[in-house]
Amino acid sequence: MSVQAPAIIDVRQHAAEPAGLMRWLRGIGVRQVRLACGLVMFAYIFSHFFNHALGNYSYELMETWLTFHIWWWRLPIVNYTLYLAAAIHFLLGLWALYQRRAFRYTAIEITQLIFGLSIPLLLAYHFGARLGGAMFDRPPPNYAVALFGFWVNRPYMVAVQFTLLAVVWIHACIGLYFWLRLKPFFRWASPFLLAIAVLLPPLAMTGTHRGAHEVAERAANPQWRSQNIKPTPPPQRAAIENITLYYFPLAYGAAISLIFAARGARVLIERHRGSITVSYPGRKVRSPRGLTILETSIRYGVPHASVCGGKARCSTCRVRVVSDRGALPPPSGREAFVLARVGASANPAIRLACQLRPRADVAVIPVLPANVGADFVRNRQRINIGEEHYVVSMFIDMRGSTKLAEARLPFDTVFLINRFLEAASQAVVDAGGQPNQFVGDGLLALFGLDTDPATACRQAMRAAAMVASNVEYMNHEFASELQEPVQFGIGIHGGEVIIGDIGFRDHTVFTALGDAVNVAARLQDMTKALNCTAIISDDVCINAGVKPEGLKRSEVAIRGRDQAMIVHAAADATQFAGLLDQQARVPEPEAAISA
Repeated sequence: MSVQAPAIIDVRQHAAEPAGLMRWLRGIGVRQVRLACGLVMFAYIFSHFFNHALGNYSYELMETWLTFHIWWWRLPIVNYTLYLAAAIHFLLGLWALYQRRAFRYTAIEITQLIFGLSIPLLLAYHFGARLGGAMFDRPPPNYAVALFGFWVNRPYMVAVQFTLLAVVWIHACIGLYFWLRLKPFFRWASPFLLAIAVLLPPLAMTGTHRGAHEVAERAANPQWRSQNIKPTPPPQRAAIENITLYYFPLAYGAAISLIFAARGARVLIERHRGSITVSYPGRKVRSPRGLTILETSIRYGVPHASVCGGKARCSTCRVRVVSDRGALPPPSGREAFVLARVGASANPAIRLACQLRPRADVAVIPVLPANVGADFVRNRQRINIGEEHYVVSMFIDMRGSTKLAEARLPFDTVFLINRFLEAASQAVVDAGGQPNQFVGDGLLALFGLDTDPATACRQAMRAAAMVASNVEYMNHEFASELQEPVQFGIGIHGGEVIIGDIGFRDHTVFTALGDAVNVAARLQDMTKALNCTAIISDDVCINAGVKPEGLKRSEVAIRGRDQAMIVHAAADATQFAGLLDQQARVPEPEAAISA
């Protein structure tokens, strides 16, 4: 009881004011609840339309499957879940209409909005059969009654029902598209999903039409008609139509009007509260208090990435806050979850623009380019915005590639360089590292992105030895084609660096920046002067727990650094493997030796 009481008090406190209620709703994930409710309704719609499509085979099959359809969806828990989901989805849709600050919709968004608002009106008459059962204890509907009533008694309603079918299906498919397009499997699954989306509505329409003709033919038999078609008494029908065709449209119109009245009242309140300054790179705008950063960008035409449309799903709208963060509200539960998913939760300066509602002046810089799309999100589940990390950098450079190209065709030169880079990269991967950048005939490899420093240092040394072995095998393989064996140089150094995505628009790469990377590059260049294959810094040897016996120790000056550093040079990089094996060798206990 003591655990639950604060939560109850907190909810009541939030509900006491509209702004607090909005924050509380955002915290529990309003859009996720709305999506879950939409999926429940989509399951019902799909089953219902599939039932219609069976009419292409026969009317009997439609009625047979309808019994299973009704049995499942009339189970108390399923039935209550369906109606609760429909009510919540509808109310949250109105809530989203109220929350939206800018009506700059794309064509697909405005289609979904208009179709979604029209569904209740189109559904009103269709819902009359269920309403009649609840009010007058009528038996569950069957296809005979519905098809005869629409196709024979009121043919003009056929167009209304087919319009309802198309509108509901398009609205649902757009919602599913917005959700699924960010999923990794969407690229290969989209053709199959599109086929279902395109084929099911016409199949449902043709199946219903064919079933209606069968019903009309069978209804010519008075006995069949009396057994299968139970007409609604006129007084009951009048009562149902008054509710569905008169009172409900009035109530629905009043609800929509109240939403826009509430929006107008909010505008007046925001004007009374004043405005704040939102600073972007090269631009400042005055924005009413209460708007999110993304809503401010949309209202004032500031280019800003937002693949999901501000629904806190894609994280592409996030910004770096470069002003004082003391007055900013803390991240909601949903915002914290999304930031943690992309690895940005450790940096308090990174916020989601679609969730951040600043109360005071703020300066932000969008993290991602404004033109990123759904492919960017699908292909990169984790976007690296920059963090400090201990990394061991290893530069590998192929010697004499220019001289090699002088006597060969361009294709042959590229082929040999690719084989060298393949041999080096495979060694890096096998040792536990990550090939990072390819510059001409050189390679930068990183170790320690997911391991501790000691392991990273040992992995880098193991990789250098494996590079030497792989290149030696390559030289043996191409001995008849090479005048001289392929030579290479390796430089290894570790330290704290910045890792993140660097580049412009679509041309970005994940890499490491810092003094440690530059030192590794300098050591690789130094292998030429010291006439060796690989040079490793003393810091890496110490962290790896390796005694550099057999390596040439030198104290060298590094360009760009004030102090000299101690390094160890290896004439053959395979020496590193021997040092690692010697370090891993555990001496036998003295008791065992005496025995």
